[in-house]
Amino acid sequence: MKRLAALTLLAALSACGDPKAGEPVIRTEIGKGSEEMAAARKALSPCEHVKFEDVPLTHCVADPEKHRIHTALNGAEGQPYRSLSAYAKSLGDDAVNIAFAMNGGMYDGAGEPIGYYVEDSERLQELNRNDGPGNFHLKPNGVFYGTDGKWEIRTADNFYHSVGDRPQFGTQSGPMLVIDGKLHPEIQDDGPSKAIRNGVGVDKQGRAHFVISDAPLSFGQLARYFRDELETPNALFLDGNVSELWDPLAERLDTGVSIGPLLVVTNREEVEAE
Repeated sequence: MKRLAALTLLAALSACGDPKAGEPVIRTEIGKGSEEMAAARKALSPCEHVKFEDVPLTHCVADPEKHRIHTALNGAEGQPYRSLSAYAKSLGDDAVNIAFAMNGGMYDGAGEPIGYYVEDSERLQELNRNDGPGNFHLKPNGVFYGTDGKWEIRTADNFYHSVGDRPQFGTQSGPMLVIDGKLHPEIQDDGPSKAIRNGVGVDKQGRAHFVISDAPLSFGQLARYFRDELETPNALFLDGNVSELWDPLAERLDTGVSIGPLLVVTNREEVEAE
């Protein structure tokens, strides 16, 4: 009902802004209408600004009763989007049903995922259990995946041994931030490395919590936020320095260096474009 009321208000305010033919257009910088519009948009947004250990964060919640999650990689020409803005542009009027989107896993120089990746139940990359350098190989790494509103995060080894059916979506990244309620053993409480970072965790109610820092923070800080504040038994690091968010209702569309796979959250209650 809250969503319906806010949508109704947004539509009404938009209609009020259209002058009749022949009437002069009057523009005001601040007014009641703009305040109501901003309030309505804020009421609909699944994202909020928070602060943890003096670091500003944006926290977005995907609720299986309200949202769907899927992965996105390639555009119409079969090449990776490489940016949220390119993905947004490709949607056209369908963009109205986006709740939010984030970069969703590590990738190679061409933008292709380096780990397990499933989109629309089609596996495009197999599970990667190899050793190697970098954050991805700071084991255990993990997989965020789901089918029909049931979303989970497992370590790569747990996923390999426990999951037989292919999910509707899946993406592998690393390292894990929280494993069965405990911090990753290799993550220091406050290590020397600080960057803009993002991650995802799933709570005991089945909701997926997406977090992106709005200032540099350590792995330990991000992991503690998932464990202590969001109480997600398992959480997965998505990436750092390239982390980006698209929150349409907050009119936020991050741009930066080229990215790879995307995690896209859409509204179950579809909205018709005007």
